[in-house]
Amino acid sequence: MSKLFNNYLQSFIQYLQIEKHYSNYTIQFYHYDIEEFFKFTSEQSLKKLDDIQYFDVRLYLTTLHEKQMSRSTIARRISSLRSFFRFLARENVITVNPFSLVQQPKGAKKLPSFFYEEEMEELFAVCEGEEPLKIRNKAMLELLYATGIRVSECTGIELKHIDFDLSVLLVKGKGNKERYVPFGSFAHEAIERYIATARNFLMKSADNHTILFVNHRGSPLTPRGIRHILTKLIEEASLTRKIHPHMLRHTFATHLLNNGADLRTVQELLGHEHLSSTQVYTHVTKEHLRKTYLTHHPRA
Repeated sequence: MSKLFNNYLQSFIQYLQIEKHYSNYTIQFYHYDIEEFFKFTSEQSLKKLDDIQYFDVRLYLTTLHEKQMSRSTIARRISSLRSFFRFLARENVITVNPFSLVQQPKGAKKLPSFFYEEEMEELFAVCEGEEPLKIRNKAMLELLYATGIRVSECTGIELKHIDFDLSVLLVKGKGNKERYVPFGSFAHEAIERYIATARNFLMKSADNHTILFVNHRGSPLTPRGIRHILTKLIEEASLTRKIHPHMLRHTFATHLLNNGADLRTVQELLGHEHLSSTQVYTHVTKEHLRKTYLTHHPRA
C-alpha cells in the first residue's frame, strides 16, 4: 500500500473514531477491508484513486466470489469501501465514488439464536456457590439477561452507573449514546452480593478502579473475557450450544416479546436506532410459536 493511500486510510479511521464514534472492533473490520482492497489495486497497477473505476470494482468482487467468500463477508466489504470512497468524495480527493452503483448481495436471513427459559435456568444453576468467581459470574449473567445490554456495554459499566434505589442502569452504547435500562430483583440481589463480597476480594491485589466486573486479578473484564466465561458456563451446564456474545441479548429480546412486551419498548431497551433492527425478533417469536404448535397440537 502506497504512503499516499495509507494517509487517506488513516484520515478515514480518525473520522470513524472522532465523528462516527465507532467501536475499535468495528474500526478493525473497516481497516482490514480497505487494506485488502488496496492490495488488489496494487496488483492491478492502479496507482491513483481516480484511476479506480466501476469496472475495477466489479473485477474485485469477482475475485471475492472466486475465493468463495460468504455473502455476508462480501456485503461487509462493499459497505466498508463504499463508506471509505464516500468520505474521499466529501474531502474532494475523488470526483466519483466507484462503489456507489454496486448492489449489496442478498443473503439468507438468519434468525437470532437464543436460549430457552429452561436453558437459562441451567446456566444460573452452575453459577451457584460461595466462590468469588461464581458470585461474579452469577451477577454478570443475571445482568446480561435482565437488561439485554451488549457485552461491550457490560465491560464499560462503572459502579456509579448503577442506581439500586430505582433498579436502573445507565448504559453507554454505540456512538457514546446513553440510555437507562431497568433490571429486576434477581439481578439486583446478585449484583449487590457481588459488590459487597466477591468484587472486594478480587480487587485485593489490583489498582483501585470503578469498573463493575473484574477478572481474577482484579482488572476490568474485556469482551473476550466475558465470552470465555460464558463458554465455560455452557460447558459446565452441558448445553449443546455454541455461544456468541450477542446470544443473551437475543434471549432478552425474544423472551420479552414472547411474554407480551411491545416492539417499541424492546427497541428502546436494546438501544436500537431503527425499529427494523428490532423487528427481526418478531420472526424469532413466530418461529417459536410455530414449532410449539407443531410439537403439541394433536392434528399438527
